[in-house]
Amino acid sequence: MASSPYFSLAILFIAALAFGLTPLALAWLWARVFSPAKPNHIKNAIYECGLESKGDAWVQFRSAYYLYAIIFLIFDVEAVFLLPVAVAFTGLTAAACLAMLVFVLLLVEGLAWAWAKGVLTWA
Repeated sequence: MASSPYFSLAILFIAALAFGLTPLALAWLWARVFSPAKPNHIKNAIYECGLESKGDAWVQFRSAYYLYAIIFLIFDVEAVFLLPVAVAFTGLTAAACLAMLVFVLLLVEGLAWAWAKGVLTWA
């Protein structure tokens, strides 16, 4: 059994599960044993950031805000990819520079598309 190539993977998988589930089990056990269960209307009240909520929590947002968020996320990821390239720019090969150029051009194409569709107009 120990000679199987998957034995070490199985042991690591079990260790990973135990590493993740043990704190959860201990927290659940701690809550069941030591925390008093005294629900009341104050503890069950809805609050946000320590303040009582005002109005209905179901507020409709315009879908344009989601597009802004997606575009922000795309360019945030772009910054994450471009920073290591900028740091190692002098040691890069021409193929790596070409790959990053293609990546940036694809992002610029997406930005131009969003701009042409009027997604970036704030109104």
